[in-house]
Amino acid sequence: MAAPAVVGTTERRRATRVSTGARHSPFLARRRRLFWPLLLPAVLVYLVFFAGPSLYTFWLSLNEWAGAGPMTFVGLDNYHRLFVDPVFRTSFANTLWIILGVGGATFAVSFGLTMLLRDMTGRKATRSILFFPNIVPGVILAILWGFLFQHDGLVNTAARAVGLEHPPNWLGQEHLFPVIMAGLVWTSTGFYTTILMAAVDQIPRELYEDCDLAGANAFQKFRFVTLPLMWDVVGVCAVLWTITAVKVFEFIYAFAGAAGQMPDTGVWNTALYTYGEAFASGGVPRYGSAAASAVVMLVLVGVLVVLIRRVMRREAVQY
Repeated sequence: MAAPAVVGTTERRRATRVSTGARHSPFLARRRRLFWPLLLPAVLVYLVFFAGPSLYTFWLSLNEWAGAGPMTFVGLDNYHRLFVDPVFRTSFANTLWIILGVGGATFAVSFGLTMLLRDMTGRKATRSILFFPNIVPGVILAILWGFLFQHDGLVNTAARAVGLEHPPNWLGQEHLFPVIMAGLVWTSTGFYTTILMAAVDQIPRELYEDCDLAGANAFQKFRFVTLPLMWDVVGVCAVLWTITAVKVFEFIYAFAGAAGQMPDTGVWNTALYTYGEAFASGGVPRYGSAAASAVVMLVLVGVLVVLIRRVMRREAVQY
Protein backbone atom coordinates (compact mmCIF):
# COMPACT_ATOMS: atom_id res chain seq x y z
CA MET A 1 0.00 0.00 0.00
CA ALA A 2 2.94 2.36 0.47
CA ALA A 3 4.25 2.01 -3.09
CA PRO A 4 1.64 4.27 -4.76
CA ALA A 5 2.26 7.00 -2.19
CA VAL A 6 6.00 6.82 -2.79
CA VAL A 7 5.50 6.96 -6.57
CA GLY A 8 3.12 9.93 -6.27
CA THR A 9 5.55 11.80 -4.03
CA THR A 10 8.42 11.14 -6.44
CA GLU A 11 6.41 12.44 -9.39
CA ARG A 12 5.45 15.60 -7.52
CA ARG A 13 9.07 16.23 -6.59
CA ARG A 14 10.17 15.70 -10.21
CA ALA A 15 7.48 18.12 -11.43
CA THR A 16 8.56 20.66 -8.82
CA ARG A 17 12.20 20.42 -9.96
CA VAL A 18 11.18 20.83 -13.60
CA SER A 19 9.03 23.83 -12.75
CA THR A 20 11.77 25.39 -10.64
CA GLY A 21 14.32 24.79 -13.37
CA ALA A 22 12.04 26.37 -15.95
CA ARG A 23 11.59 29.45 -13.80
CA HIS A 24 15.34 29.86 -13.50
CA SER A 25 16.23 29.07 -17.09
CA PRO A 26 18.50 31.61 -18.86
CA PHE A 27 15.90 32.16 -21.60
CA LEU A 28 13.13 33.14 -19.15
CA ALA A 29 15.56 35.30 -17.20
CA ARG A 30 16.50 37.25 -20.33
CA ARG A 31 12.85 37.59 -21.27
CA ARG A 32 12.01 39.00 -17.83
CA ARG A 33 14.84 41.51 -18.15
CA LEU A 34 13.45 42.69 -21.52
CA PHE A 35 9.88 43.01 -20.27
CA TRP A 36 9.99 46.53 -18.83
CA PRO A 37 12.39 48.05 -21.40
CA LEU A 38 10.02 46.99 -24.16
CA LEU A 39 6.84 47.86 -22.30
CA LEU A 40 7.92 51.19 -20.84
CA PRO A 41 7.66 53.27 -24.07
CA ALA A 42 4.07 52.15 -24.62
CA VAL A 43 3.23 52.87 -20.96
CA LEU A 44 4.73 56.36 -21.22
CA VAL A 45 2.78 57.10 -24.42
CA TYR A 46 -0.43 55.91 -22.77
CA LEU A 47 0.15 57.99 -19.64
CA VAL A 48 1.16 61.16 -21.49
CA PHE A 49 -1.36 61.13 -24.32
CA PHE A 50 -4.34 59.23 -22.85
CA ALA A 51 -4.42 58.86 -19.08
CA GLY A 52 -2.99 62.32 -18.37
CA PRO A 53 -5.39 64.26 -20.63
CA SER A 54 -8.33 62.19 -19.35
CA LEU A 55 -7.53 63.06 -15.74
CA TYR A 56 -7.04 66.71 -16.67
CA THR A 57 -10.39 66.72 -18.48
CA PHE A 58 -12.09 65.43 -15.35
CA TRP A 59 -10.39 68.13 -13.27
CA LEU A 60 -11.38 70.75 -15.82
CA SER A 61 -15.00 69.58 -15.62
CA LEU A 62 -15.02 70.63 -11.96
CA ASN A 63 -13.97 74.18 -12.83
CA GLU A 64 -15.29 77.16 -14.74
CA TRP A 65 -12.80 78.40 -17.31
CA ALA A 66 -13.04 80.48 -20.48
CA GLY A 67 -9.70 79.32 -21.89
CA ALA A 68 -7.71 82.20 -20.42
CA GLY A 69 -7.20 83.52 -16.94
CA PRO A 70 -7.62 81.66 -13.66
CA MET A 71 -9.95 78.72 -13.17
CA THR A 72 -12.81 78.87 -10.69
CA PHE A 73 -13.61 75.65 -8.88
CA VAL A 74 -17.36 74.97 -9.06
CA GLY A 75 -17.54 71.29 -8.11
CA LEU A 76 -20.41 69.45 -9.80
CA ASP A 77 -22.15 72.61 -11.02
CA ASN A 78 -21.10 71.93 -14.62
CA TYR A 79 -22.74 68.49 -14.49
CA HIS A 80 -25.90 69.97 -12.98
CA ARG A 81 -25.95 72.57 -15.73
CA LEU A 82 -25.72 69.85 -18.37
CA PHE A 83 -28.74 67.92 -17.17
CA VAL A 84 -30.94 71.01 -16.88
CA ASP A 85 -29.86 72.27 -20.31
CA PRO A 86 -32.50 71.28 -22.92
CA VAL A 87 -29.86 71.41 -25.67
CA PHE A 88 -27.75 68.81 -23.87
CA ARG A 89 -30.78 66.61 -23.22
CA THR A 90 -31.62 66.73 -26.92
CA SER A 91 -28.00 65.99 -27.81
CA PHE A 92 -27.90 63.07 -25.40
CA ALA A 93 -31.15 61.66 -26.83
CA ASN A 94 -29.79 62.01 -30.36
CA THR A 95 -26.64 60.16 -29.30
CA LEU A 96 -28.74 57.28 -27.97
CA TRP A 97 -30.71 57.27 -31.24
CA ILE A 98 -27.44 56.96 -33.14
CA ILE A 99 -26.13 54.18 -30.89
CA LEU A 100 -29.32 52.12 -30.81
CA GLY A 101 -31.30 53.13 -33.89
CA VAL A 102 -28.48 53.54 -36.40
CA GLY A 103 -26.60 50.63 -34.84
CA GLY A 104 -29.62 48.32 -35.04
CA ALA A 105 -30.27 49.25 -38.68
CA THR A 106 -26.58 48.91 -39.56
CA PHE A 107 -26.30 45.43 -38.09
CA ALA A 108 -29.62 44.33 -39.62
CA VAL A 109 -28.41 45.38 -43.08
CA SER A 110 -24.98 43.86 -42.43
CA PHE A 111 -26.52 40.53 -41.43
CA GLY A 112 -28.71 40.59 -44.53
CA LEU A 113 -25.73 41.30 -46.77
CA THR A 114 -23.77 38.55 -45.02
CA MET A 115 -26.50 36.03 -45.81
CA LEU A 116 -26.65 37.29 -49.41
CA LEU A 117 -22.91 37.42 -50.08
CA ARG A 118 -21.92 34.13 -48.43
CA ASP A 119 -22.48 32.05 -51.57
CA MET A 120 -22.43 34.86 -54.11
CA THR A 121 -20.03 34.76 -57.04
CA GLY A 122 -17.67 37.74 -56.91
CA ARG A 123 -18.29 38.38 -53.22
CA LYS A 124 -14.72 39.67 -52.71
CA ALA A 125 -15.23 42.43 -55.28
CA THR A 126 -18.64 43.23 -53.80
CA ARG A 127 -17.10 43.40 -50.34
CA SER A 128 -14.55 45.91 -51.59
CA ILE A 129 -17.30 48.08 -53.07
CA LEU A 130 -19.24 47.99 -49.80
CA PHE A 131 -16.13 48.95 -47.87
CA PHE A 132 -15.36 51.92 -50.16
CA PRO A 133 -17.29 54.58 -48.12
CA ASN A 134 -14.92 53.93 -45.21
CA ILE A 135 -11.96 54.99 -47.35
CA VAL A 136 -13.51 58.33 -48.31
CA PRO A 137 -13.33 61.11 -45.66
CA GLY A 138 -16.57 61.62 -43.77
CA VAL A 139 -16.82 65.28 -44.80
CA ILE A 140 -16.95 64.32 -48.48
CA LEU A 141 -19.59 61.68 -47.79
CA ALA A 142 -21.67 64.24 -45.89
CA ILE A 143 -21.51 66.71 -48.79
CA LEU A 144 -22.46 63.96 -51.25
CA TRP A 145 -25.36 62.92 -49.01
CA GLY A 146 -26.55 66.53 -48.98
CA PHE A 147 -26.52 66.68 -52.79
CA LEU A 148 -28.62 63.53 -52.94
CA PHE A 149 -31.33 64.95 -50.68
CA GLN A 150 -31.51 68.57 -51.84
CA HIS A 151 -34.66 69.87 -53.57
CA ASP A 152 -33.61 68.85 -57.10
CA GLY A 153 -31.35 66.01 -55.99
CA LEU A 154 -31.36 62.38 -57.03
CA VAL A 155 -33.76 61.27 -54.27
CA ASN A 156 -36.48 63.78 -55.17
CA THR A 157 -35.95 63.12 -58.88
CA ALA A 158 -36.51 59.41 -58.30
CA ALA A 159 -39.55 60.16 -56.14
CA ARG A 160 -41.12 62.27 -58.88
CA ALA A 161 -40.35 59.56 -61.43
CA VAL A 162 -42.48 57.06 -59.49
CA GLY A 163 -45.39 59.50 -59.21
CA LEU A 164 -44.72 61.42 -55.97
CA GLU A 165 -45.38 64.98 -57.14
CA HIS A 166 -44.50 66.72 -53.87
CA PRO A 167 -41.64 64.87 -52.16
CA PRO A 168 -40.76 65.85 -48.60
CA ASN A 169 -38.32 68.62 -47.81
CA TRP A 170 -35.61 66.25 -46.68
CA LEU A 171 -33.34 69.03 -45.49
CA GLY A 172 -36.07 70.67 -43.42
CA GLN A 173 -35.87 70.53 -39.66
CA GLU A 174 -38.53 67.81 -39.30
CA HIS A 175 -36.67 65.39 -41.60
CA LEU A 176 -33.04 66.41 -41.09
CA PHE A 177 -32.03 64.08 -38.27
CA PRO A 178 -33.66 60.95 -39.82
CA VAL A 179 -31.76 61.73 -43.04
CA ILE A 180 -28.54 62.00 -41.00
CA MET A 181 -29.28 58.63 -39.39
CA ALA A 182 -29.84 57.07 -42.81
CA GLY A 183 -26.53 58.52 -43.98
CA LEU A 184 -24.72 57.03 -40.99
CA VAL A 185 -26.22 53.62 -41.80
CA TRP A 186 -24.96 53.99 -45.38
CA THR A 187 -21.42 54.95 -44.33
CA SER A 188 -21.13 52.27 -41.62
CA THR A 189 -22.70 49.17 -43.17
CA GLY A 190 -19.79 48.26 -45.44
CA PHE A 191 -17.27 48.27 -42.59
CA TYR A 192 -19.23 45.86 -40.39
CA THR A 193 -20.29 43.70 -43.33
CA THR A 194 -16.61 43.26 -44.19
CA ILE A 195 -15.75 42.18 -40.64
CA LEU A 196 -18.70 39.79 -40.41
CA MET A 197 -17.91 38.29 -43.82
CA ALA A 198 -14.33 37.67 -42.69
CA ALA A 199 -15.74 35.73 -39.73
CA VAL A 200 -18.12 33.77 -41.99
CA ASP A 201 -15.21 32.76 -44.23
CA GLN A 202 -13.74 30.86 -41.27
CA ILE A 203 -16.83 28.66 -40.81
CA PRO A 204 -16.33 25.18 -42.31
CA ARG A 205 -18.30 24.63 -45.52
CA GLU A 206 -19.31 21.16 -44.34
CA LEU A 207 -21.72 22.67 -41.83
CA TYR A 208 -23.65 24.43 -44.59
CA GLU A 209 -23.64 21.25 -46.66
CA ASP A 210 -25.22 19.42 -43.72
CA CYS A 211 -27.86 22.16 -43.56
CA ASP A 212 -28.59 21.69 -47.27
CA LEU A 213 -29.05 17.96 -46.73
CA ALA A 214 -31.43 18.69 -43.85
CA GLY A 215 -33.46 21.08 -46.03
CA ALA A 216 -32.66 24.24 -44.06
CA ASN A 217 -33.44 27.57 -45.71
CA ALA A 218 -31.16 30.62 -45.75
CA PHE A 219 -32.59 32.13 -42.56
CA GLN A 220 -32.25 28.85 -40.66
CA LYS A 221 -28.62 28.54 -41.80
CA PHE A 222 -27.95 32.03 -40.53
CA ARG A 223 -29.76 31.49 -37.22
CA PHE A 224 -28.38 28.07 -36.30
CA VAL A 225 -24.94 28.07 -37.96
CA THR A 226 -23.67 31.48 -39.04
CA LEU A 227 -24.76 33.63 -36.10
CA PRO A 228 -23.67 31.25 -33.30
CA LEU A 229 -20.25 30.67 -34.87
CA MET A 230 -19.53 34.38 -35.40
CA TRP A 231 -21.11 35.54 -32.13
CA ASP A 232 -17.79 36.63 -30.64
CA VAL A 233 -17.08 38.77 -33.71
CA VAL A 234 -20.55 40.30 -33.46
CA GLY A 235 -19.75 41.25 -29.86
CA VAL A 236 -16.52 42.94 -30.93
CA CYS A 237 -18.40 44.82 -33.68
CA ALA A 238 -21.02 45.97 -31.16
CA VAL A 239 -18.28 47.40 -28.93
CA LEU A 240 -16.61 49.10 -31.91
CA TRP A 241 -19.91 50.62 -33.02
CA THR A 242 -20.70 51.92 -29.53
CA ILE A 243 -17.35 53.70 -29.32
CA THR A 244 -17.66 55.05 -32.87
CA ALA A 245 -21.28 56.20 -32.50
CA VAL A 246 -20.56 58.39 -29.49
CA LYS A 247 -17.78 60.15 -31.43
CA VAL A 248 -19.77 60.90 -34.62
CA PHE A 249 -18.99 64.50 -35.48
CA GLU A 250 -17.86 65.47 -38.97
CA PHE A 251 -20.79 63.87 -40.82
CA ILE A 252 -23.38 65.86 -38.86
CA TYR A 253 -21.29 69.03 -38.84
CA ALA A 254 -20.63 69.01 -42.59
CA PHE A 255 -24.11 67.82 -43.59
CA ALA A 256 -26.29 70.06 -41.43
CA GLY A 257 -24.02 73.05 -40.80
CA ALA A 258 -23.65 76.15 -42.92
CA ALA A 259 -20.38 77.87 -43.84
CA GLY A 260 -18.73 78.82 -40.56
CA GLN A 261 -21.85 78.02 -38.54
CA MET A 262 -22.89 75.17 -36.30
CA PRO A 263 -25.89 73.01 -37.29
CA ASP A 264 -29.24 73.59 -35.66
CA THR A 265 -29.22 72.32 -32.07
CA GLY A 266 -32.03 69.90 -32.89
CA VAL A 267 -29.57 67.60 -34.68
CA TRP A 268 -26.68 67.91 -32.23
CA ASN A 269 -25.24 64.88 -30.51
CA THR A 270 -23.00 65.00 -27.45
CA ALA A 271 -19.87 65.36 -29.61
CA LEU A 272 -21.25 68.50 -31.28
CA TYR A 273 -22.47 69.79 -27.93
CA THR A 274 -18.96 69.43 -26.52
CA TYR A 275 -17.49 71.22 -29.52
CA GLY A 276 -20.11 73.97 -29.32
CA GLU A 277 -19.39 74.60 -25.65
CA ALA A 278 -15.62 74.74 -26.16
CA PHE A 279 -15.44 76.53 -29.52
CA ALA A 280 -18.65 78.53 -29.66
CA SER A 281 -18.82 80.92 -32.60
CA GLY A 282 -20.33 83.57 -30.36
CA GLY A 283 -20.09 84.28 -26.65
CA VAL A 284 -17.54 83.06 -24.13
CA PRO A 285 -16.25 79.48 -24.43
CA ARG A 286 -17.22 77.22 -21.54
CA TYR A 287 -14.43 74.70 -21.26
CA GLY A 288 -15.70 73.42 -17.93
CA SER A 289 -19.08 72.31 -19.25
CA ALA A 290 -17.43 71.02 -22.44
CA ALA A 291 -15.15 68.86 -20.31
CA ALA A 292 -18.14 67.70 -18.26
CA SER A 293 -19.90 66.67 -21.46
CA ALA A 294 -16.80 64.74 -22.54
CA VAL A 295 -16.70 62.95 -19.18
CA VAL A 296 -20.38 62.00 -19.55
CA MET A 297 -19.60 60.60 -23.00
CA LEU A 298 -16.73 58.57 -21.56
CA VAL A 299 -18.93 57.18 -18.77
CA LEU A 300 -21.67 56.36 -21.29
CA VAL A 301 -19.24 54.43 -23.47
CA GLY A 302 -17.82 52.57 -20.46
CA VAL A 303 -21.25 51.54 -19.17
CA LEU A 304 -22.48 50.43 -22.58
CA VAL A 305 -19.33 48.44 -23.34
CA VAL A 306 -19.57 46.61 -20.00
CA LEU A 307 -23.26 45.83 -20.62
CA ILE A 308 -22.57 44.61 -24.15
CA ARG A 309 -19.76 42.34 -22.99
CA ARG A 310 -21.94 40.91 -20.22
CA VAL A 311 -24.98 40.37 -22.44
CA MET A 312 -22.97 38.79 -25.26
CA ARG A 313 -20.68 36.70 -23.08
CA ARG A 314 -21.00 32.94 -23.56
CA GLU A 315 -19.00 29.75 -23.75
CA ALA A 316 -16.59 29.46 -26.66
CA VAL A 317 -17.87 27.41 -29.59
CA GLN A 318 -15.48 24.86 -31.08
CA TYR A 319 -15.78 23.79 -34.71
